[in-house]
Amino acid sequence: MRIWFFIGFLLAIDAYSFQALRLWTQSWPSSAKYAVNLVFWAIPVFAIGLTLASLNGLTDHWNKKFLTYARTGIFIIYLSKFVVLPFLAIDDLRRGFQWIIEKTWRPTGFSLSRSRFLSNVGLALGSIPLFSLTYGMIRNPYRYKLFQTTIEFDDLPHQLNGLRIVQISDIHSGSFMFKEPVKAAIDLINEQRADLVFFTGDLVNDKATEMRPYMDVFDKIQAKHGVYSVLGNHDYGDYAEWESEQAKEANLDELKAIHRRLGWNLLLNEHRLLDVNGAQLAILGVENHSAHLRFPRRGDLAGAIQGAEGAAFKVLLSHDPSHWDMEVNKQFNDIHLTLSGHTHGMQFGIEIPGWIKWSPIKYMYKQWAGLYQSGAQYLYVNRGLGFLGYPGRVGILPEVACIELRKKSAASLS
Repeated sequence: MRIWFFIGFLLAIDAYSFQALRLWTQSWPSSAKYAVNLVFWAIPVFAIGLTLASLNGLTDHWNKKFLTYARTGIFIIYLSKFVVLPFLAIDDLRRGFQWIIEKTWRPTGFSLSRSRFLSNVGLALGSIPLFSLTYGMIRNPYRYKLFQTTIEFDDLPHQLNGLRIVQISDIHSGSFMFKEPVKAAIDLINEQRADLVFFTGDLVNDKATEMRPYMDVFDKIQAKHGVYSVLGNHDYGDYAEWESEQAKEANLDELKAIHRRLGWNLLLNEHRLLDVNGAQLAILGVENHSAHLRFPRRGDLAGAIQGAEGAAFKVLLSHDPSHWDMEVNKQFNDIHLTLSGHTHGMQFGIEIPGWIKWSPIKYMYKQWAGLYQSGAQYLYVNRGLGFLGYPGRVGILPEVACIELRKKSAASLS
């Protein structure tokens, strides 16, 4: 019953939004109107057919690219129709009030026909998500952007002055549909000649097998002192159905092995101490730990830092940025820099440096993209390298972050 209710709901949206299209094409030649109407109604027929086919398992072996773009296209079209609907509703309310006046008070001679102005405004605004989301799907999923940041610390050992860190996050290899463009990200990473590369979780969407086709891409990442990584909420397989708990555990074991085969040092609530030019650098890595209850809480920062307390400088890898306010800057104020990901910047927003930085994700996460400071501690939230759900990005591009550590100068201290 629920699926038929859903189909009826979609058809109701189509029938209502069709009124605006019909008014817009009123003066068109008959052949053009027929073609537009045919395309308009072909979309809901296709959407309903695809929905029923998916529910009956008929799409299980269909081409992944076709299914992804088809489902996303349907979503974009119906989202655009939702934008049109309020303007049609306002116009109907206007006509309703006018009808009441005509019948109960006095005739005004005013036409009760649908307003072309409101219909055109609705169609114009509805075209914004239609074209922007379509552009973001076609142009932006592999349009990697380098974000360069310099962070100054009072107590940075002089041996670490100028240390270059590259951070990537949220690869979500199961969402990739093309292999060749991903190589551009690796080239961009290696061009930075980083001392360290950090990956902050979500290598896959659900299953370790998603990473197999991309092993020979990501194993090319190079760093002077190595690549270090942690797990994200998607890496545990919690969002997939498994035939048994043993199968789920085997999947996680394979994923951990993939980190090793890539040459990455996976940190599971532990740390590594590095001697960099004579200074001791501690790299801490915790499993996913979130302030939001719907995400896993597997982190053990107290255990990870044990034995590293005396390090001159500490960097923490923690997938979920809400962990920072939840625990890091409350109980561990000797952690200089925390690196996180998880939010993707919602893959949608507006970023104009020096002017505006906005995404709907800010209403869920206080720290959602870029650099944040609390006292002497810093958090950097990566916008993610891949994508999830919507196969594109609008305004928030996939990120390779290059962070340079600097000793705060005497002039700036004064």
